[in-house]
Amino acid sequence: MAAGQIAYTGQEIAPAVPMWLNKGDNAWQMTASTLVGIQSMPGLVILYASIVKKKWAVNSAFMALYAFAAVLLCWVLLCYRMAFGDELLPFWGKGAPALSQSYLVGRAKVPERVATDPLYPMATLVYFQFTFAAITLILLAGSVLGRMDIRAWMAFVPLWLIFSYTVGAYSLWGGGFLYRWGAIDYSGGYVIHLSSGISGLTAAYWVGPRIKSDRDRFPPNNVLLMLAGAGLLWMGWSGFNGGAPYAANIDSSIAALNTNVSAATSILVWTCLDVIFFGKPSVIGAVQGMITGLACITPGAGLVQSWAAIVMGMLAGSVPWVSMMIIHKKCSLLQKVDDALGVFHTHAVAGLMGGLVTGLLAEPNLCKLILPRDTRGAFYGGNGGVHFAKQIVAALFVIGWNVMSTTLILLVIRLFIPLKMPDNQLEIGDDAVHGEEAYALWGDGEQYDQRKHGWHASEMTSPSPYVNGARGVTINL
Repeated sequence: MAAGQIAYTGQEIAPAVPMWLNKGDNAWQMTASTLVGIQSMPGLVILYASIVKKKWAVNSAFMALYAFAAVLLCWVLLCYRMAFGDELLPFWGKGAPALSQSYLVGRAKVPERVATDPLYPMATLVYFQFTFAAITLILLAGSVLGRMDIRAWMAFVPLWLIFSYTVGAYSLWGGGFLYRWGAIDYSGGYVIHLSSGISGLTAAYWVGPRIKSDRDRFPPNNVLLMLAGAGLLWMGWSGFNGGAPYAANIDSSIAALNTNVSAATSILVWTCLDVIFFGKPSVIGAVQGMITGLACITPGAGLVQSWAAIVMGMLAGSVPWVSMMIIHKKCSLLQKVDDALGVFHTHAVAGLMGGLVTGLLAEPNLCKLILPRDTRGAFYGGNGGVHFAKQIVAALFVIGWNVMSTTLILLVIRLFIPLKMPDNQLEIGDDAVHGEEAYALWGDGEQYDQRKHGWHASEMTSPSPYVNGARGVTINL
């Protein structure tokens, strides 16, 4: 039995409280699920809406909103059991609905932890794992913001969930061949971050770049709101990694602490590098550093000591910085592919590095708290070198599968739907795509018109609301 779990004996208290139910574990797992859900809704919705150019705020937010809803329906209809059900292939489970009462109210079963099944119902686990699937697709969306046809995105989300995400999840978490082989992915460094970063870069290649004016100048339209979204993302990560042990136990506490230590360290390192090389700290850079620190610690959050979390944070704040600021500018392929938010650097590079470092620094006693076999990083001797090699092989499988599946999905979609918006929509943005804009600049949604609202029209129209002779507002986003 996992550390911190309580063995219940005797008769059930009521039909809704069977003797196997641990109320503390169930409460924490539902809380963790909600924290991860908040990372997407509203966290990434706000972050995406504010970090892009004003004309793409609505479209970017809607892509995240749509993905969250579409993934949930696909998850309960088919995909949960493809990722965590009975084996169909060594890398894929048998798809089936997760909707019946008999399935959802029974005790949760986790194939990769047969000896320590969670002490709460399957409904809790289905919801928890849904939030991970949803955020993966929303992270991927960051690579194709500002130009992907919304209809193509609507088709891409369920197809990628079925043919890409479920394969990685089953292989590493659901009892598939990589898990049985001994590869480690504590909470999604490979399944979520490496997958979203590699698939995002692949999708950006096939969709094509933004128009030149957007690619040359793409400033955030609201830096303070961007920080609010980033804050929700950071705080929600305590549930992201803290919920991975499937119980409110010792390992959950270690994971939550390490998560925050790594993120804080990475922010400081990234900011210092910005100051050293560019002469000033960047708020956007700090947010990027936060994300890399969180992504890097994820594959080993509950398996490494807290001093190792600092090491991982230092690496997360420096290696992706170098890949984004230096290597990207010298690599012709990366220059050609328009990864709008740099998801490849912040998630693929950071997630891959975290998985490899976990293969070096996974502490044997911490591994025993959650893993059913003797596991240790290469730093601790024994068979650790073999485990490190397995981390490399697992990463190569995830990279290869995501490149292949994402490419095939997009090639099929473009037979029926253009992957990229037409030029008139690319020039205008939200108003052309959705008939809506993010900000009402005047009155009841009326767009700002200098001829009507500027200071020079004050004698012909009502006075400006800006008192003391204000000259009118020039907004350049």
